Amino acid sequence: MIQRQIQINIERQLKLFPAVAVLGPRQVGKTTLVKLLAKNQKKTIHYLDLERSSTFDIVKRDAEGYLSAFMNDCVIIDEIQRMPELFPLLRSLIDEKRKPGRFIISGSAAPELLKGASESLAGRIAYSHLNPIGLHELPKNISMQQHWLRGGFPQHLLLNDNASRYDWMDSFITTYIERDLPFLFDVKFSTVTMRKLWQMLAHLQSGILNAESLGRSLDITGTTLKRYLDYLQGAFIINKLPPFYVNIGKRLVKAPKVYISDSGILHFLLNIHTNKELLSHPSLGASWESYVISQVMYAKNNRTDAFYYRTQAGAECDLVLARGQEVKACIEIKHSKSPVPTKGFYQSMKDLKCKNNFIITSDDTEYTTKEKVKIVGLSVFLKKHLPGLK
Repeated sequence: MIQRQIQINIERQLKLFPAVAVLGPRQVGKTTLVKLLAKNQKKTIHYLDLERSSTFDIVKRDAEGYLSAFMNDCVIIDEIQRMPELFPLLRSLIDEKRKPGRFIISGSAAPELLKGASESLAGRIAYSHLNPIGLHELPKNISMQQHWLRGGFPQHLLLNDNASRYDWMDSFITTYIERDLPFLFDVKFSTVTMRKLWQMLAHLQSGILNAESLGRSLDITGTTLKRYLDYLQGAFIINKLPPFYVNIGKRLVKAPKVYISDSGILHFLLNIHTNKELLSHPSLGASWESYVISQVMYAKNNRTDAFYYRTQAGAECDLVLARGQEVKACIEIKHSKSPVPTKGFYQSMKDLKCKNNFIITSDDTEYTTKEKVKIVGLSVFLKKHLPGLK
């Protein structure tokens, strides 16, 4: 089993909070992780899988009476989005007996998008996000090139042949579109339109969002398009990278960049199934850029925020890491063994007055240019430089 680095953080939370929620996309390993976490609790464990009809019916009939019987135990509630009305009950039960580690919850959707989940659990619950397996978590028998091609969903990553990986991802995407998304958010939409949206997002990977234009291409309004994107983001399929706003007297690009989080999903949608196909594909640069951004997002701490920076005059930085308004790093991303910083990147460094400037490449290298830009491989950046951006 692949060791997940988030486990240490969640174990710490279980000593402080009455409830801990582990959120992440389907098939990312949440159930495996919460069961592992439960083994370390010095309490009797009760596991409730709300995707099992028998368990769902029992809890639905008398949730308060059922859960009240386990006041001194640890209760795992798997896939809580099936019953978001439990959130207000959890608040009441926690306030009745406020002790750490009473509930371990897993979910495949952001709670703020679930109907009935608006009840505040502030101060009672800690949320942790379980991302697909990151480069910093890879076992030694899997290379970065394999990880980039396959993505980080455990089952898909560990399958050894192309045919099996194709079948797995085809089933995963179809199930998400036809069953999971409508069920998660209690909405109806055209599955044909939603599949086209996934395909278009793949071809627009890491592009700046133009909701009206993309909506017209799908024959839906920009408002509807934004709602669909909210569902995909709420289900942890896409990410929106916001622009970095700074008062420098320049006209800034203010729309977010949108990218499919997992490179395995992206490559399936682009019909890329081998590393050779990837290296010759027109989307190579966009794929590498989004892969790097995802890996940095997975590995960074929660106090560091991620943005991009672009002005109407041409200054551009692929990734800005900041805390508040303080820029910690400017990063340009290039799939090249001999990258050259662009004029737009130099202008971004000047605009943002950043001292830590990097170009992240696909080569396992590290050196500094005369302009004090560090040229580093992704693995080197994640292991050596990212932890030092304090």
